[in-house]
Amino acid sequence: MKINRLMKNAVIIILAALLTCGCNSKSTEHYRVDRSKSVVEWKGYLKNGDFNSGTISVKSDSMIVKDGKVVAGSFSMPLSSMVNKNLPNDALKKQIVHHLQSADFFNMAMYPAVQFTMTGIVSYSGRNPEAVAGAQHLISGDLAILGEKHSISFPAKIILDEEKISVEGKVSIDRTRWSMTYASDESSPDGLYIKPFIDLHLKLFGRKIQD
Repeated sequence: MKINRLMKNAVIIILAALLTCGCNSKSTEHYRVDRSKSVVEWKGYLKNGDFNSGTISVKSDSMIVKDGKVVAGSFSMPLSSMVNKNLPNDALKKQIVHHLQSADFFNMAMYPAVQFTMTGIVSYSGRNPEAVAGAQHLISGDLAILGEKHSISFPAKIILDEEKISVEGKVSIDRTRWSMTYASDESSPDGLYIKPFIDLHLKLFGRKIQD
């Protein structure tokens, strides 16, 4: 009788362990960003109010969802994918992009990508007029530019739909925090001063990685 009772208890423990393992494996899912659809739109401003704008692509194999919630993720923005959208011809577009890729700004030769690593995510119910419509999460993370990491946070709208995920958020960063100080002397004439803040509009689209 005692042996039978011990065997029953052992079977129950083993079944419970197997069920627990099965649930945990199913609750954690990995997503890969679709680089053909995902972009970060950027916009920088001159002293007189003029601006330049464009896009840079995004790549990532690391977006982790557990129990229906994003819990971790990172992505990079290859500087070679940067393009300008607002200037009137290809020559001017290439000129501004090459300058942004140079040592005056992002120094692509030494630092080929900008990297973001998420460090936290909480619910968001704020009323920031600069946030994307429908933002329901506040994402925090480390942004690496020119070999320096600094923390940023921004409201984001995250949608999980079976096999797909989308993340949209807006943030304005002060480039001088990352020692990007070219043309940042506010006392300079209009044409020689570029405002330190860069507006970024993140648009990520991904799919679940199948086992």
